[in-house]
Amino acid sequence: MTPSPASPRMAKAAILSIDPITQQTKSIKLQYNPEEISRSLTPRIKGGGEGGGRSEVMRIEGVPQETITLKVEIDAVDQLNQGDHSAGQMGIYPQLSALELLVYPSNASVISAKDLLSRGTMEILPPLAPLTLFFWGPNRIVPVKLTSITINETYHDANLNPISAEVSLSMQVLSYSDLPSEHPGFFKFQTHHIMKEGMAKLAKNMQNK
Repeated sequence: MTPSPASPRMAKAAILSIDPITQQTKSIKLQYNPEEISRSLTPRIKGGGEGGGRSEVMRIEGVPQETITLKVEIDAVDQLNQGDHSAGQMGIYPQLSALELLVYPSNASVISAKDLLSRGTMEILPPLAPLTLFFWGPNRIVPVKLTSITINETYHDANLNPISAEVSLSMQVLSYSDLPSEHPGFFKFQTHHIMKEGMAKLAKNMQNK
């Protein structure tokens, strides 16, 4: 069914990666918006237990630790039917690679570290990870750390390139408790926190009408 011209344009969920050195942004838009996402919040509340003072039982030590999980479907069916050359040669391998590289160090940093070791450098600092943002509509943009990527390739072409897959993503939201104040992700989470408080006020105003 062709959507009505008056229908609002659906936002595309995405994962954004910002290089800490060049500040270049890479955007991975999800082919299909997941039908559902799961969010788990673990409160950071001090107190309770043996030896804990009663006055400390309900002190909030920080924002809750939030975990987001979702399943992403990727396929090349439409592209193959339209005779897309890239899909015909590689299937969805490029899309899967883009997601996987979110948790890889760059090859350049690996080569650089190996070169420094060969010249006798005693301590090599791990490369800085890019700032990763999860975009779930304009009202929810949060800094995250990918903790798990599970890829289930369901169909392959004659050259064993994947043409359909389901990807399960697990992410930890990075908050004030995880980031130094000078980190750009600190500001991103602060903006998210302020917007959430604004949403809660709207809910209260709607209930009072």
